[in-house]
Amino acid sequence: MESSTGKAFFAPNSKTSWVQNAVSSLTDIINRYDIDGIDIDYEHFRSSPEMFAECIGQLVTILKQSGTISFASIAPYEEINSYYLALWRKYGHVIDFVNFQFYAYDKLSVSGFISRFKEQASNYGGGQLLASFQSGGHGGLRPYDGFFEACNKLKDEGKLGGIFVWSADESKNKGFEYEKKAQALLAA
Repeated sequence: MESSTGKAFFAPNSKTSWVQNAVSSLTDIINRYDIDGIDIDYEHFRSSPEMFAECIGQLVTILKQSGTISFASIAPYEEINSYYLALWRKYGHVIDFVNFQFYAYDKLSVSGFISRFKEQASNYGGGQLLASFQSGGHGGLRPYDGFFEACNKLKDEGKLGGIFVWSADESKNKGFEYEKKAQALLAA
């Protein structure tokens, strides 16, 4: 990881050493804090999509085969999707959830959200695609503008793999209202 602007860049010098270092450091963290999974959320790159796919794919494979983690998710959005699609094409079998960041889009309507969701479901065919929103309501389809209506429609069609909410920090002041609503929708 290289940072010259305060951003964490995916920029390995060597695939082998990057994977070894990542396995070692993540295994320590996972064991120390009794974590059961990881979310891959790189957003800045100084490597090729193929290098990203190989490093992350090997990392997740090793952590799963060793029993260190039981699940892994990825967090793509439109502008960086080529990296995650390269990973998905080769290592989708070790990825459990696709937390596509729909809140990274400009404001969406219910029909626009459903259309974008189905497009990404096609891109990540066979994956558990999560609908997502930002609890502070900045982009995508906001919870009070029809997000749950869209999720109900997707659920009725058997397409909703789950819901991801960003972020707990923003939700805490509202008593996690939207998280509770998402849980109720998924449990119904």
